Amino acid sequence: MSGRRVEPLEAVAARIDEAGGKCRIAQLDVSDKAAVQKVIDRIDRELGRLDVLVNSAGINPRARNWHNVSLEDWDSVIRIDLDGAFYCSKLVLPLMKKHDDGLIINISSWAGKHVGVTTGPAYTAAKHAMNAMSESLNMEACIDGIRACAVCPGEVSTPILDNRPVPVSDEDRARMVQSEDMGDIILFLAQLPAHVCINELTVSPTWNRGYVRQAQAVQAL
Repeated sequence: MSGRRVEPLEAVAARIDEAGGKCRIAQLDVSDKAAVQKVIDRIDRELGRLDVLVNSAGINPRARNWHNVSLEDWDSVIRIDLDGAFYCSKLVLPLMKKHDDGLIINISSWAGKHVGVTTGPAYTAAKHAMNAMSESLNMEACIDGIRACAVCPGEVSTPILDNRPVPVSDEDRARMVQSEDMGDIILFLAQLPAHVCINELTVSPTWNRGYVRQAQAVQAL
């Protein structure tokens, strides 16, 4: 596992160890291509292969819309949400090609399929681009036994909601897709046989707030 903050990595690694698993961690800012290469070199050196890559790093600032997003925040979102996924995917390909096998799971977003004001232009653009990048991997790397899946979840109850300009209530969070649900979905994808490629997977809460507003408007007619 890798991420910018060591404390959460250590906490999750401890849970994995307690459950009888094994986990190694590496502090990593995925927007730093040289740092990404060092982590992949370490994986190659210590483990000799990498079967599944999950690109899940993502940020979105509170001030995120055209009237208030800063140039610096735009750059940060693109560097982490899009460039980071590209660096990890690009630099891991040689390791996967050694074994003619590999799965890259790109955690995209509902915003990667549907344009809306809630997520803002930077995040929306980054996730649309991630979807296209993911499919281009399938087009070129399939001959090496490598497949990619863009997972496009709607609202998921994770700490990224804390940056929403309009606060999300606990009641609404409880109705959303949970992080454990996403873990189950990622595990399902990872356990599929190598000859199966799920190019894209869209996930949303049953209580989809975008749909709910429209349904309530219709019922009020």
